[in-house]
Amino acid sequence: MGENIYIFMVVALGVLAITDLVVGVSNDAVNFLNSAIGSKALSFKTIMIVASIGIAFGAVSSSGMMEVARKGIFNPGEFVFEEIMFIFMAVMITDILLLDFFNTLGMPTSTTVSIVFELLGASVAISLFKIAKTEGGFADLATYINTDKAAEIIFGILLSVFIAFTVGALVQFVSRVWISFDFKSKTKWIESIFGGLAITAIVYFILVKGLKSAALFNGVISDFVATQPELFLLGNFAFWTVSSYLLATMGKVNIYKMVIGFGTFALAMAFAGNDLVNFIGVPIAALQSYQDWQVSGIPPADFNMGGLSAAVRTPTLLLLLSGAVMILTLWFSSKAKGVVKTSVDLARQDEGDERFQPNYLSRQIVKLSIAAFETLSKIIPPALQSRIDKQFVIPYTYVPKSKVQDMPAFDLVRASVNLMVASILISLATSMKLPLSTTYVTFMVAMGTSLADRAWGAESAVYRVAGVLNVIGGWFFTALSAFIASAIIAYILFMGKFIALALMLVAAAAILLRNYMSHNKKSKEIKAEDSLRRAESSSIQGVIEESAANIANVVKRSNRIYSNSINGLAKQDLDSLKRNKKQGNKLSEEIDDLRNHTFYFIKNLDEAHVGASNFYLNAMGHLNDMSQSLEYIGKVSFNHVNNNHKKLKYNQIKELKEIDQKLEEVFNKTQKAFEERSFQQIGAILNTKQELYDMVSQKIDRQVSRTRTEESSPKNTTLYFSILMESKDLITAMMDLLELYYAEHDSTITPAKIENK
Repeated sequence: MGENIYIFMVVALGVLAITDLVVGVSNDAVNFLNSAIGSKALSFKTIMIVASIGIAFGAVSSSGMMEVARKGIFNPGEFVFEEIMFIFMAVMITDILLLDFFNTLGMPTSTTVSIVFELLGASVAISLFKIAKTEGGFADLATYINTDKAAEIIFGILLSVFIAFTVGALVQFVSRVWISFDFKSKTKWIESIFGGLAITAIVYFILVKGLKSAALFNGVISDFVATQPELFLLGNFAFWTVSSYLLATMGKVNIYKMVIGFGTFALAMAFAGNDLVNFIGVPIAALQSYQDWQVSGIPPADFNMGGLSAAVRTPTLLLLLSGAVMILTLWFSSKAKGVVKTSVDLARQDEGDERFQPNYLSRQIVKLSIAAFETLSKIIPPALQSRIDKQFVIPYTYVPKSKVQDMPAFDLVRASVNLMVASILISLATSMKLPLSTTYVTFMVAMGTSLADRAWGAESAVYRVAGVLNVIGGWFFTALSAFIASAIIAYILFMGKFIALALMLVAAAAILLRNYMSHNKKSKEIKAEDSLRRAESSSIQGVIEESAANIANVVKRSNRIYSNSINGLAKQDLDSLKRNKKQGNKLSEEIDDLRNHTFYFIKNLDEAHVGASNFYLNAMGHLNDMSQSLEYIGKVSFNHVNNNHKKLKYNQIKELKEIDQKLEEVFNKTQKAFEERSFQQIGAILNTKQELYDMVSQKIDRQVSRTRTEESSPKNTTLYFSILMESKDLITAMMDLLELYYAEHDSTITPAKIENK
């Protein structure tokens, strides 16, 4: 029975390794995809093929020396086989859950940091258990844990965050001042020298970081690179500069795109070759530990794991299979695309929807930065400042709004700098044997270059800084939660043995399944028909036709929100009112988003259809008035019941239901008219306007009379008057909207649309 438990654990670790590869690639894809995808230098398919080839090379050329997992964090000679297996199980369970959690949020985090702190947490937990058993002190922990190595890794990672950001910003600033945004009009020599520098850095990175252990490069080439790096770099620079010039003058190759292709391949290969240990290092160490123990014939609680200190090469077949899983994940994981989107959005050159909300810290950082910039501006001579500013002017090109989503988030120069700087920093750190996280370096370089490129303007700075702070905060959260979670799980496994293991695996599977289903549900909700679509037409008739679906949608949801508010009050149903309040807020946010689109809509119009802007502005104003009334009615209804105030009286509820019933008829007719584009029906609906006003006014008069004679609850009176007044405002806004559409619609005119929508 004892041996069967460990066979089960090895098999479970194998399954966990495959799962970890999937969630790990979903997270780390951001490292090598964000520059190529953000710049749209190559087609998405080409980027994926280049990255896949890079992953395959990296996986095969991986050294397989799983040093971190075997002896980097703990001293294996101080543990027995039983303890080591529980440490490994705790690490893998924690790693999968943690990475999946970050992927679901769409936030990039470091697989290196997570695995290091999980190993540290699990081994500390088991070490403390052993120390307590032998009645030792806390100081004895240094015997079990490789504290120097752990401290070196932590310090290296923290330092890399600041160095990557600073170097990225400096190199991008110099590159932009040298090349400018109008890089296409520069001489071919500028393009060629830039290409020579960038490709040389990336090639050196491939050899030093990516293929340092591949048998193919052992011997003469690797010796030459190691002993004569200056000569190697100079020769490479000369070769690639001349090659770039010849290719550029022949007009067959865009050098910037070539750099991006090289860089994507290099980072993908380095990721697979070096970060593979983060996903399969622990299961392979567990498998080799099991093989050593099995042939020994010693009980698991007595077999010393000192053998783990020896270097053992990982079988090539396992590396190939791991590479195949990584490539499949890269192609099919929607979560990978979500993580890449976060990184690309934060580095985007233009304005747009911001994912992160500003916070106190981001506001203070932006204020200090503006003050520092103004002080610096006073020192720099105006002539020099003017010359620098000219290099940062973006050449204007007209882009229809319908094509904005197809535009690059940033240009080819910035994408090339991102890849070049990340390559140089990672290769330098590797040659100096300094540990760092590829995620942190690539992300912070991208943030530094976007800052230097003035992508964080007055319109977006607080949002972008808040986003970066969120991601960095997530990294510290990764370390802390990895350590604590892994320690707790290791302790539970060690105490509960096989039963605890079975329960943990079932719980982990359930959590992963729930996250997967939740992610799918969210993705479907984003695509749901209830979301409002932005107008992209260029004439009044075009906007009327195109926005009809939006109006029908708003009317349908308005009907639902109003009815739910009245029914929730009648039944005193707090849960229903809470959900309804959220629906009101959601509708209001979506209409705000449409209003934020006004700037782009007006910019998109040609002279012949400028009248469409007035129509669009008025329609947005009426929709906004409707959503504000509904949001207010939902909020006061919820607050009234939530604060346990007296129920509305029977007559009050009856009168509100009468208004709701009449409004429902109007809402339904309006929805039908807009869904069927039958705008002639609007006339009949507008005829009910006075009837609706009279009904609400009548209810107001009745309540005034009740208040003077019999009403005793101020809160009830306030709520009832609030709902009646907002109902009146809602009717006014909707009738104004209908009058606008009724007056402007002309069925004889063919709607003008934007070309190539």
